[in-house]
Amino acid sequence: MLDPVLPCVRAHAATRRLHPVRPDGLASLLAELPPDQAAFLREAAFTGRSGELVLLPGPQGLSGAAFGLGTDRSPHVFGDLPFRLPPGEAWELTRGDYDPDGAVLGWCLGAYRYGTFKAPKRPPAQLALTAPHAAALAEAAAIWMVRDLINTPANLLGPAELADATLALAARYGARSVRIAGAQLAADYPAVAAVGAGAERGPVVAGFDWQGSGADASSPLVALCGKGICFDSGGYDIKPADGMLRMKKDMGGAATVLGIARIIMQTDLPLRLMVRIGCAENSISGSAMRPLDVIRTRRGLSVEIGNTDAEGRLVLADLLAEACDASPALLIDCATLTGAARAALGPDLPAMFASHTDWAARVEAAATAVHDPVWRLPLWDGYDPWLDSTVADLNNIASRPFAGAIVAALFLRRFITPGTPWLHFDLYAWNDSTRPGRPEGGEAMALRALCSMLKNTHVFMGGDRNRPVT
Repeated sequence: MLDPVLPCVRAHAATRRLHPVRPDGLASLLAELPPDQAAFLREAAFTGRSGELVLLPGPQGLSGAAFGLGTDRSPHVFGDLPFRLPPGEAWELTRGDYDPDGAVLGWCLGAYRYGTFKAPKRPPAQLALTAPHAAALAEAAAIWMVRDLINTPANLLGPAELADATLALAARYGARSVRIAGAQLAADYPAVAAVGAGAERGPVVAGFDWQGSGADASSPLVALCGKGICFDSGGYDIKPADGMLRMKKDMGGAATVLGIARIIMQTDLPLRLMVRIGCAENSISGSAMRPLDVIRTRRGLSVEIGNTDAEGRLVLADLLAEACDASPALLIDCATLTGAARAALGPDLPAMFASHTDWAARVEAAATAVHDPVWRLPLWDGYDPWLDSTVADLNNIASRPFAGAIVAALFLRRFITPGTPWLHFDLYAWNDSTRPGRPEGGEAMALRALCSMLKNTHVFMGGDRNRPVT
């Protein structure tokens, strides 16, 4: 699972040529092709619109294909080719008006299928690599890993297995592992323990600390925290049956964090890295937390449980408190936290909340550049009193049925040390249907945007980390 094989690429050994072309480059392509193939394309009324594919004949049968890019500049435009082109001999991309790394990435993302129990009807067509494309292949492998983790059924991926995956990733890159369970977990992460108290498979906090080869003790520390609820029944505030159908994906934030960490470590960024994953299952039993219980947290704040289905924020509360104690240069958390974010933004747009405007702008710029969208929502102070409780320091849900994603982010902010640069991502982590480059199932949302931003390590230099949101 941690080391997915990319069967859709191989070293250069191609006999078929694939010609990606935009409408304004079609005349040049027709002039370069052999006359018979150019005539065939004209007879096929090929225009170069996005996704248009025409197979080109040759003396021995199939010799190549023309593929329309339209105006689409995203990697995903190449994403449906692995299962549209005939397999067998590899395909070589000819030069054109596109990003070669983006094409390789899009091809690989489109070739993914979760095949543990059911193999695809046929293997994907292979892309012949004429250059290393190391960054694109690293991103593709990390995203395949994230998708595999999310797609694994909950009976096979519980808290212990998610923790094992975390520690296996740490071992691969020589990171110092952290694994805490049992009595020590109850003492150090009481909110995580409370969430997982109702499950037979006990909760675990797993993580690691890593330092790049070009980093030292004074290098910027990036802290990543992930919600790893391996299945969410809702607890005593039980979800309806259709609300539980995809709850194996409730550890999508943890999987995304592991994918980001993998890319950081594989590309050896000159950073220090702290990763913490809260692995638990939200179940119903005599030992499960109940509505109106009051629980402790690592920060020392008491929380009244207004709803047991708002458990992810409790897990993150302890992880964020620990991360803040390490004084990170940047703290990021990822979670499949609220249905309200999906109601507001739909399934394709992760909601981003930021304590500092400059960090939000950096993520937004990176997201636009790599075609991995995010959308910022506000940390609206006016809603913060909605979390007040008469019996505890705060409630885990709002007193009003509005702005659920914002209120959840405000709950998390209560556990952030003032001045800490913090980014919170409320993800769907799922594709409801198959589209080019995005097969149905688990998805690594905001991963490429965040990794692109973090690779520009100059973002850590200068500026005022204590500048408030404007």
